[in-house]
Amino acid sequence: MSQMVAQTRPQAVVDDSPQQYLTFSLGGEVFALGILNVKEIIEFGSITEIPMMPAFIRGVINLRGAVVPVIDLSARFGGRTSAVSRRTCIVIVELGSGEDRQDLGVIVDAVNEVLEIPRGDIEPPPSFGARIRADFIQGMGKVNGDFVIILNVERVLSTEEMTMLAGMSHDTGNDDQ
Repeated sequence: MSQMVAQTRPQAVVDDSPQQYLTFSLGGEVFALGILNVKEIIEFGSITEIPMMPAFIRGVINLRGAVVPVIDLSARFGGRTSAVSRRTCIVIVELGSGEDRQDLGVIVDAVNEVLEIPRGDIEPPPSFGARIRADFIQGMGKVNGDFVIILNVERVLSTEEMTMLAGMSHDTGNDDQ
């Protein structure tokens, strides 16, 4: 009986087609975002700061009339805020689906290139040892003998979590109750 059950299960289809990723540098490490989430890359410019926000929310920019929040990935990962250099860029990322789409800007030290990484060359995220939260990592892509950290954009840029953290930051700064 157990042999019949095993035979009736559909075989998992392994899609080894390459996926495209935008790679960028941040704090000396190479990270990648799925190219389907990337809307555009813009030059680092004027950011309007918003008072009482966590350090990783640098402010907002005006992108063709739309207000777009800008996240400092380095600070989001628990490090220092990014130092702006001539190669610093803002990657505009589109999150959500259907009517519930939101654009967010992400500050990176430098944009590198678009790479195709076959799924067979992507390892699961490490359970420890990474400098960022394990749930932020979708996988580790092997490229020319080195690893590229492929980010789980939905977790890193979770608007629900960032809103909660912003609320906590606001609450801790309000002692006059």
